[in-house]
Amino acid sequence: MPHVIGPDFIGIQVEDIEAARTFYADVVGLPLAPRSPPGAFVFDTRPVPFAVRTPVVDLKATDKLGWGIAIWFGCDDADALHGHLAEQGIQIEFAPKDGPFGRYFAFRDPFGYSITAHTVGTA
Repeated sequence: MPHVIGPDFIGIQVEDIEAARTFYADVVGLPLAPRSPPGAFVFDTRPVPFAVRTPVVDLKATDKLGWGIAIWFGCDDADALHGHLAEQGIQIEFAPKDGPFGRYFAFRDPFGYSITAHTVGTA
């Protein structure tokens, strides 16, 4: 039987990829990868690359983008990132709290996706 290793790439579809690049790079602080394919921006996130891309489906056909999917970003300090995003006027879904994977909170990006950020240890 073939062996699936696990998630290797995560991408979300957005109507305005320039606005998404600006949000995720300048507001959230994700570094851009040196290269991206046409119609997308890839961020140099580890261990799994994250990207925003032009839609391949009709995003207006739903009012709940990413419904049922959990996207978690690791960060060095969930409380500090929460404060930074709140200062930028980003919609916070819930404030930082302790959970099974450390401190975490969720925010809604300008495109309608809910993103969870949690503090990860550095080795």
